[in-house]
Amino acid sequence: MSELRFSLADVAGVRLAVSPVNETVMSMWAMASPVRYAVHLPWIDRARVTLRRPEVAARVGPLTQMVGRGRWLPDFLTPAARPNVEMAEQLEQIAATPPSVVVQDLLATVPSRPLNPFGQALLADPRGLLPQLVDAVRVWYDEAIAPDWPRMRALLDADVAYRAAQLAENGAGRFFEQLHPSLHWHGDRVISDDTFGRDFDLRGRGLALNPTVFSGRQVLWNLLEDSLPAGAYPVRAVGTLWEATAPPPGDPLARVIGPGRAALLHLLDTATTTTTDLARRTGMSAGNVSQHLAALHAAGLVSRSRQGRHVLYRNTDAAEVLLRASGAADPVG
Repeated sequence: MSELRFSLADVAGVRLAVSPVNETVMSMWAMASPVRYAVHLPWIDRARVTLRRPEVAARVGPLTQMVGRGRWLPDFLTPAARPNVEMAEQLEQIAATPPSVVVQDLLATVPSRPLNPFGQALLADPRGLLPQLVDAVRVWYDEAIAPDWPRMRALLDADVAYRAAQLAENGAGRFFEQLHPSLHWHGDRVISDDTFGRDFDLRGRGLALNPTVFSGRQVLWNLLEDSLPAGAYPVRAVGTLWEATAPPPGDPLARVIGPGRAALLHLLDTATTTTTDLARRTGMSAGNVSQHLAALHAAGLVSRSRQGRHVLYRNTDAAEVLLRASGAADPVG
């Protein structure tokens, strides 16, 4: 069990952002345990082909060793992300990590598993070998993550928008309890039901929270004194990541308003989300989705609200009546 203690400044400093480097690094867990990460098998199959290329395997080797199965990640390798951060910026941040912090973070991972040969070498010569690790992360992103990054990013952005709305509407205590079943708000702190056993005072630095498609079943923390506090939590609706959704066969609603608009209403029946995420899930272009949403909004079937740079869409009561009348939604009550 871990405890994160908050001041008023820390509560005000809770922020949500997408971290490209987190997805790149944590994706190695899926490569090592495909059964546990079965939802990602379409991606894993493609990534394995990529990793079998000798020129890729040689350069990605340092990352493969650092992110072994059951091994904790050093904090410097998954830095706290700020909103709209790009991969290049995060790589520069990792490359600029002081050698003393590299050593401290590596030693903090030893309770999970002893360091492997590359980890031992990095511990002995952080200044000389850190560039190899940064290059490994860059190559893996370019070869395995970047081709699917728009799809991943859409899901992650939708989660950030949804969580930001929760935080604004419900406050920090309820927000954390909705974020993950293992988190509980008690007084001035978050209690995390985990095996890390940390007792950590945020000390006015706030907390960066990053959704991830590859975190598995728990919230992962960056809670060393020389790192900005951060947590990576499982993204919502990860099961939809590799799917394209269409209206059910024979859907009567599709015959009335068209298959594209019917598909959007079906998706918005289960989640509040963004144009980009709807485009990813339907296979339509973002422009096409925007046109359909504009028509549905004008007809009073969807509502929209802005959360930061995101616009969230949800079905109205009128849409729920329409879906139920067509047999596409479960009766309420």
